[in-house]
Amino acid sequence: MCVSNDSHPPIPAVEGGAIDSSEVILRSDDGTEFKGFAANAAEPSGAGVVVLPDVRGLHPFYHELAMRFAEAGHDAIAMDPYGRTAGTAPRGADFDHMTHAPQATYDGLLADLRASAAELGRRAAGHDRAVFTIGFCAGGRLAFDSAAAGLGLAGVIGFYGFPVGPTRTDVPAPVDLVGQMACPVLGLFGGADRAIAPSVVEEFESALSRAGVRHRVVSYPDAPHSFFDKASTEHAAAAIDAWQQVLGFIAENTPPA
Repeated sequence: MCVSNDSHPPIPAVEGGAIDSSEVILRSDDGTEFKGFAANAAEPSGAGVVVLPDVRGLHPFYHELAMRFAEAGHDAIAMDPYGRTAGTAPRGADFDHMTHAPQATYDGLLADLRASAAELGRRAAGHDRAVFTIGFCAGGRLAFDSAAAGLGLAGVIGFYGFPVGPTRTDVPAPVDLVGQMACPVLGLFGGADRAIAPSVVEEFESALSRAGVRHRVVSYPDAPHSFFDKASTEHAAAAIDAWQQVLGFIAENTPPA
């Protein structure tokens, strides 16, 4: 399963980490309005991150994650993938995401991702030299695909994103796009994920290698799907290491000032 109502990022808040955060309404090139949650770093690192949620959409988990990125020095915008069908009105815990998930088209998601990246640049006032995407589950698949979308990204990060085969939407399998990927890839998977077998992860990693895509794929033995959760205390070590992998990847791929 993906994040629950009780899920929180397994990252301690930085005490005294002053940030500017707020909900925002974004607009794609085709005029579609959708929600986002933006968090600006008090001391910018030069990196910005677009956060792509799992199938449940713009859950509070991703608000918190955007703030943790900002506390680490990285401006962030968490993007709602369902603005085209669910609008921008407030949603409760009973939001029926499964009604909207099959209607989220690849073209629409990419258009909203472009708008999110543009808003990140606008809010950053030019101090972000590198833009990354990070996604979880369905958002992880989209994050991998975004490396091939011509967005000029510095890198993409996918947590347990389905790398092969079809899904409920027309979002392509990342393994089929490796030849078009133009930036480094970080893939983070659970070795005990019942939905993504180790052989599938190996297939994706082999395809990246054959295509010459600079990448790092990490699989945590015994960790399940959605292990990156404060409530998953049994897999806390994997979650902590995964966060360090993310921060290290961003640092490695952000050019110096």
